[in-house]
Amino acid sequence: MVYEKTTETRQAIIDACLRMNAEGINQGTSGNISVRVGEEMLITPSGIPYDQLTPKDIIRVRLESGQVRGLHKPSSEWRFHCDLLQARPDMQAVVHAHPVHCTALSMLRQPLPACHYMIGLFGGSDVPVAGYARYGSAALSEAVVAVMEDRHGCLMANHGATVLGEDLGKALWRLGELEILAQSYLAARAVGEVVLLSDQEMAEAIEAFKDYGPK
Repeated sequence: MVYEKTTETRQAIIDACLRMNAEGINQGTSGNISVRVGEEMLITPSGIPYDQLTPKDIIRVRLESGQVRGLHKPSSEWRFHCDLLQARPDMQAVVHAHPVHCTALSMLRQPLPACHYMIGLFGGSDVPVAGYARYGSAALSEAVVAVMEDRHGCLMANHGATVLGEDLGKALWRLGELEILAQSYLAARAVGEVVLLSDQEMAEAIEAFKDYGPK
């Protein structure tokens, strides 16, 4: 039963990767996905095209020690996946990718402000930007974990975006919503000055999101 459940989760990760690329949220193998399984995480391997992945290619990483088990190297971003899941026991999945509009904002190093009530889906009145550090580095992990302390998503300076989810489906959904919000914000800003919601309006939206979705 444990083996069957793990195999099912491995296939769900592959399916989510394929969906990201099909929906234009990611390109190539630049994205990566992890899911908590007990004291470990399952994560995509480094550099293997998603359409070539099979369940046995997904890598196990021990959350506390970083010990790796699998046929391949884990994603180069395994460190911040591991550190996020340790720092946020309320979250079960991490999805990272390079959506075009999120990445454009990250290149400007500008947070996504309170331009729409759906910003509240990410736990605050904006979606912050984690400071730049080389991909795969401990410094990048520290920067991402710091801004995600009380958030469900962030932009990453000159890099892309990362989201958390109570499960893999919610994480993938949040990434899609984040990209749409970034696209809408940049489109509006190209036309004129964006009118932002007030702190009170955002506080109401954030509170409402606590009871959002199916029971």
